[in-house]
Amino acid sequence: MKNSLFKKLKELFKPLKDVVHDQVYISKVPSYGNSFFFTIGVYLLELFVILAITGIIMVIFGPYWWNLNPVGTFIRSIHLWAAEAFITLMFVHLFVNFSTSAFKKKRLIWMVGSAMLLLVLLQFAFGVGFGGGLVSQWNAKAGADLWNGMGLGFWINPLNQGAVFGWHVAIIPMILVLLMALHFFMVKRQGISKPYRKDIPYKMVAADHSSMYRRMLYIFIIVLAFSILFSSPYIPPLTISQAATTKPQATATTFLNEFNFSSDTATYLDTINPYTFSTRNVYVLTPYYTYLNLTDSTNEAALFFAENASARDNTLVQAYSYFGNNGSISGGLNSTNPMISMASQLTAMAQKGVYQPILQSEESSGLDNTYVIRFLFDTGVLNSTSYDYGLDPSEWGMLEVGAPPWALQYWLAPYDYMEIATSNIPWWNDIENGTVTFLMFLTLMFLPFIPGLRKLPDKLKLHKLFWNRFTNPEQRKKHK
Repeated sequence: MKNSLFKKLKELFKPLKDVVHDQVYISKVPSYGNSFFFTIGVYLLELFVILAITGIIMVIFGPYWWNLNPVGTFIRSIHLWAAEAFITLMFVHLFVNFSTSAFKKKRLIWMVGSAMLLLVLLQFAFGVGFGGGLVSQWNAKAGADLWNGMGLGFWINPLNQGAVFGWHVAIIPMILVLLMALHFFMVKRQGISKPYRKDIPYKMVAADHSSMYRRMLYIFIIVLAFSILFSSPYIPPLTISQAATTKPQATATTFLNEFNFSSDTATYLDTINPYTFSTRNVYVLTPYYTYLNLTDSTNEAALFFAENASARDNTLVQAYSYFGNNGSISGGLNSTNPMISMASQLTAMAQKGVYQPILQSEESSGLDNTYVIRFLFDTGVLNSTSYDYGLDPSEWGMLEVGAPPWALQYWLAPYDYMEIATSNIPWWNDIENGTVTFLMFLTLMFLPFIPGLRKLPDKLKLHKLFWNRFTNPEQRKKHK
C-alpha cells in the first residue's frame, strides 16, 4: 500500500522533476565543479529561501511576536544567521570568481553579481533598522546620516519604519529575485567557468547533486545551531519617558534647544538638510498647546512671546543656567520664568509617558519615528545608552548590531576604519565616506574593464587557491 502510494506520488511529481532537471539543474561541470567552492550559488539560493520563509512568518505575526515570544525570537535568530551566512558565502563566491578570473569572459554575469552584493548589504542594513529595539533605533539614526550625507535622505529615510518595511520586504527582494534569476540562467547557459590557463587540466564530468544536497543540509544545520547558541539580541527601544526620567535636566535643556533652533536636529547640515520642519513647533509648541488644552495652566508661551527681544534673550539665558545647574523639574513648574516653567512642564509630561504619543501623532504615519529618534539623539541619551550596550556610535559605522558574540558584521571593517581615520578631518563627512564607498562598488562592478586591476589575480597567482589537487581530481592524478 505504501509502495503504491509512493509510486503514485512519484508519478504525479515527475513532470515537475523533469522541468527542474532540464531547466534548472546543471548536468555537466568541469572536474573541479563539484567542489564546495564552485557550487556556492546553490547554497545562496537555499539561504535566500530560508530568509524568505522566515521573513514571511515574521511579517505575519509582527514585531511583538518576533522580539518577545520565544518561538518568534528563534525564527528571528534563524533569519539573522541565515543573513550572516548569505553575505559570507556571497563574499566567498565573489572571491572564488575573482581568483579564477572568471570575470574576464563573463563580464555581464560579474556585473550582475556585484549589483546583487550591494543590494544584499543594503537589505541587511534595512533589516537591522526594521528589527525593533535600541539597536534598530541607533542604526536607523546612523544610517539616516549616511543617506542624508549622500543627498538621498528625501528618498531613503531609515527613521521611517514604514518606508524601511517597503524597501526590506518588497522593493529590494523583488529586484534581487529578478537579478538572481538572470544571474542563474546566464550561468546555466554558459556553464561553470573553465580554466583560462592551459596548465590546469580538467574534463567534463556529471554534476554530483547528491554531494550538493548533503552540503545544503549541513548549512541548514549550522544556521540552526548558531540560532540556538547565539540568539538574536533584543534590547527594548529607548523612550522619551526613559530619557526624561534618567536625565531630566538634559531633557529640559533639549526642549530649550529645540525652541531656540540650536539643537543638532535644528542645525543639521550634512550636504543637505533633510529635517526641514520647525523644531520649535514640532517639539515644543504643538505638544505644549495640547497640554494647555488638557489643563487650566497658564500659557507660558504667550507670556514669553509678549516680552521684548532683549527680555526674551535674558529669559532663555536664565533657563539654560537653571537646568545647567541641576535645577529640579518640580521646582521649575512654579518658576516665574516662562521658559523654565514650560520646559519643566514638557519634561514632566515626558516622564509620565504623555509627551511621546503626542509627538508621534504629529507624524503622517505611526511607523515614522523621525521626530522621536531625532529628539532622543538631541538629548544625548541615545548615544550614552548605545555606548552602555556596546554600540559605538562614533567609530563603528552605521550598522553595529550589538556586543559580541552578535557583532559579526566584519564586512563593515573598511568603512569603520575609514570613519576612524577621517574623524579628525574637519571637511570630511558622511558625503565623502559614502562617495568613497560608492566608487569602490563601481570599481568592483566594472573590474572586468579596468586593465591593471583585471590582471591582479594572475599576478598574485590566486587561482592556486581553488584550482589545486584538493579541489580538482585531474590535478590530483597529475600530482600522483
